[in-house]
Amino acid sequence: MPSERLQKIIAAAGVASRRKAEELITAGRVQVNGQPVTELGSKADPEQDHIRVDGKLLHAPERFSYIVLNKPKGYVTTVSDPEHRPTVMDLVQGVKGRVYPVGRLDWASEGLLLLTNDGALANALMKAASHVPKTYVVKVAGTPDESKLDKLRRGVSIAEKGGRRVRTAPAQIKLIREGDNPWLEVTIIEGRNRQVRKMFEEVGHHVEKIRRVQYGPLNLDVPPGEFRSLTLEEISKLKSATSGSKSTLSLKPATPRPESAQFRSPLRSKPTASGSKFFPPRSKSANQQRPGSQRPKPPGIQSQSIKPQDSKHPGIKRQGIKPQRRRPRP
Repeated sequence: MPSERLQKIIAAAGVASRRKAEELITAGRVQVNGQPVTELGSKADPEQDHIRVDGKLLHAPERFSYIVLNKPKGYVTTVSDPEHRPTVMDLVQGVKGRVYPVGRLDWASEGLLLLTNDGALANALMKAASHVPKTYVVKVAGTPDESKLDKLRRGVSIAEKGGRRVRTAPAQIKLIREGDNPWLEVTIIEGRNRQVRKMFEEVGHHVEKIRRVQYGPLNLDVPPGEFRSLTLEEISKLKSATSGSKSTLSLKPATPRPESAQFRSPLRSKPTASGSKFFPPRSKSANQQRPGSQRPKPPGIQSQSIKPQDSKHPGIKRQGIKPQRRRPRP
């Protein structure tokens, strides 16, 4: 970490304001690596140097890391495994600091997995009340008919650990690839253990493959087994998703996506100066005259064009008729 001014480090640690920190330095109450510092403008590295204020060691503010990983099949979502199976931590060894997975993808599941050391955000995301949408592409055995899909959209009763049964919240489900074993896109707002698999088991269809492609504002955009850091904009949107109002999912199935966009939302074309993809520009002739825009004229009456020099007021000719003026109110 690059060196920073001492007063800035002290203020960031919450010990005092920056101006008060300057007073502490000039009073000789600050030490760096055992040596007192009294000169303003002195710099230090909060991660490498030992900084003390009135003899108390200063701890640098914790830096959070936010990682999105494309988890492949054959890895368990845990920090350590007693059975010594490969874990997702084996895939993020190059990340500085200790991060841990948010939520779970089981051994056979693939796709987007968030890892962070921001405990407050992780707890908010894993709460059922957060209602952050999660989208999966699922391959099932056999073709479920529309009545079964409607049942899943409305919510079904599934068994949780211990035998207790709960009803799932409404979900969005649509067909994205037909076949004997079709692919479906499923969006849920809960995060129960193996929820999507249990939902399809309740209607008599086994899930053969499942991949998470979206988590709130995050999209799966890295190859399997690789990861990347979140942008500041993505972090801000993710935090807003946990603090906003509860999401509700429509029960109406959306139009199936094209095959080329089955794992990712297609990009919309940007509107141009001449119009947009959805609203093409109208021609000049259409702007000048539209069918039915002119009212029919009564018979025997001819239209007369009034020139500006004929009258000071449009629509009134100079034929001894003066425009009426409003009388002032008493």
